[in-house]
Amino acid sequence: MEKNIKKYWPLFVVPTIAAFAIGFLIPFLLGIYLSFCEFRTVTDSQFVGLSNYIKALSDTIFQHSFFYTAAFAFVTVIVINVAAFALAMALTKKLRGTNLFRTIFFMPNLIGGIVLGYIWQLIFSGILSQFNTALNLNARIGFVGLVILVCWQQIGYMMIIYIAGLQSIPQEVMEAVEIDGASAWDKLIHVTLPMMMPSITICTFLSVTNGFKLFDQNLALTAGEPAKMSEMMALNIYNTFYGRVGWEGVGQAKAVLFFIMVVGIGLIQLRATREKEVQQ
Repeated sequence: MEKNIKKYWPLFVVPTIAAFAIGFLIPFLLGIYLSFCEFRTVTDSQFVGLSNYIKALSDTIFQHSFFYTAAFAFVTVIVINVAAFALAMALTKKLRGTNLFRTIFFMPNLIGGIVLGYIWQLIFSGILSQFNTALNLNARIGFVGLVILVCWQQIGYMMIIYIAGLQSIPQEVMEAVEIDGASAWDKLIHVTLPMMMPSITICTFLSVTNGFKLFDQNLALTAGEPAKMSEMMALNIYNTFYGRVGWEGVGQAKAVLFFIMVVGIGLIQLRATREKEVQQ
């Protein structure tokens, strides 16, 4: 068996590597190159140096979208993880109907972002019409609407990860803590949370990156209105690339900056939470 594996491994590895190179690596490297070019198509690019990056960084709408996205990611990370952890704690108790409730809370994650955006747009429009306003008239209302939509969609998914983490805690440890007379708060702070750090790391990473990469819900719910005040970074890049003639290179430069930003924030978050795992 080992001889056959050593002999025929290229038959299995080469197709995978080829698909990865064609589908990701080559477009990624080409995208980095095009961010330094002025182009309409990939065959007529002209190298212009750092001018695209200068335009991108000096674009006030792009700057606003960064702070808007950062605020959105901060709020959703807290709400999603706190709510998901609370639900996981409740649904790991020996109560009737827990499996049904787990399924119900997880179901929104199965619906596509565009569909969810239009569904919630109808809901919010019906509610806000009673107050003579709309999502596309107030950036703050749009922000709250996006937070509600994304939290409603992702809490159930994070809840499943937290449930798996809670169920992996050895029962003997919890019984020993109870015998020692620890209160419910002490159990949560000094036992449950430290032993849940791997799950917290995963859920925090997913919620941070999802918050920054949000696109389809933003497009369907607010489309950046009013006057691009509710436009998040991914939508801003899309509108720059496809909506502004001659700005394709600037849009590509924004995409590269966006990639570096998300990767950097994700790595910082992973390092911070993993240090807690090591300490515990």
